[in-house]
Amino acid sequence: MTRPALRIDSAELRLVRLPLVAPFVISTGTVTEKVFPLLTLRAGGLEGYGEGVMDVLPDYLEEVVSGAMALMRELFLPLVIGKSFANPQELATLLAPWRGNQMTRGMIDMAFWDLWAKSLDLPLQTVLGGSGEAIDVGVSLGIGPIDNTLQRVAAHVALDYKRIKLKIKPGHDVALVSAVRAAFPDTPLSVDANSCYSLADSAMLRDLDDFALDYIEQPLAWDDIHDHATLQARIATPICLDECIRTVADARKAVQTGAARVINIKAGRVGGHTESLRIHDLCAAFDIPVWCGGMLESGIGRAHNIHLSTLPGFTKPGDTSSASRYFHRDITVEKLEATAGRMPVPPGPGIGVMLDQDFLATVTLSTDRIGA
Repeated sequence: MTRPALRIDSAELRLVRLPLVAPFVISTGTVTEKVFPLLTLRAGGLEGYGEGVMDVLPDYLEEVVSGAMALMRELFLPLVIGKSFANPQELATLLAPWRGNQMTRGMIDMAFWDLWAKSLDLPLQTVLGGSGEAIDVGVSLGIGPIDNTLQRVAAHVALDYKRIKLKIKPGHDVALVSAVRAAFPDTPLSVDANSCYSLADSAMLRDLDDFALDYIEQPLAWDDIHDHATLQARIATPICLDECIRTVADARKAVQTGAARVINIKAGRVGGHTESLRIHDLCAAFDIPVWCGGMLESGIGRAHNIHLSTLPGFTKPGDTSSASRYFHRDITVEKLEATAGRMPVPPGPGIGVMLDQDFLATVTLSTDRIGA
């Protein structure tokens, strides 16, 4: 029996602001609040949710919140509302002619995957091809004084997080990593540079080989796969690419040229689950491990990431740590909290979480309703 296609009846696009529990410092700046678009797609009495991961200013990638919301209102939503889709791939085909804007299309892709899974009365992980009741969780620690960082590492090791990731920048790198490794000789450790170094820093980056890091994440420019291949030939520590990977073609080029031995798949960065699956399968074919990074998502984006991380290629702990590390209160009814370094997969159809509508109303800056 063929299931009928899913018709998109209407959509709601919100701009949401959530203050962080504490400032999050990386090489490009300090974040004190998370401002993001939240998309709801409606079909046949069901709702699917997607969250945008772009920033207010283009300090991670070139997409920004204002542009994403305009593109969603003026192009993507008018294209899909009133139309029917048999599966997410059919929706992706409709959006394929439009170039770039992976984060914006990721919102609508993930919202539809959630909606589609709910229409099938299945968890998102099942329709993606994943399995398991929980995933290993790592933690990402922002830049701070070395003494304070040692205290934060100790606190998270005590909580049995499966990997500690340190944010680094020029002048805050070798000494930091040396101190943490000396204090925690057996703890799985990685570092994330968020694109703040160049090939001129190769000697310093080679010094990091002494600390048995699992990988160095995105040390060079956000859009330069070629220089990462050059750097990887100079250092022993595996390079993990994040910002450079927006499509499966980017991943193929990175793997084939030796620019990356690990890849961070962020569904919100690469255009949603449809492209994430392609990247996952490509990396599996080349025996490249993947993991799921975080963008300070609310419970909606976090739930999507948890379900994606149940796929077999996600063999390294991701950044899907407890929501309470970032927010005093989340916008979902369900609390996404890790125990002993493991994050439960939200049960139930779709992503398994519901919006806390009363609280959401208090943190919503604007709301657009499109369609019936």
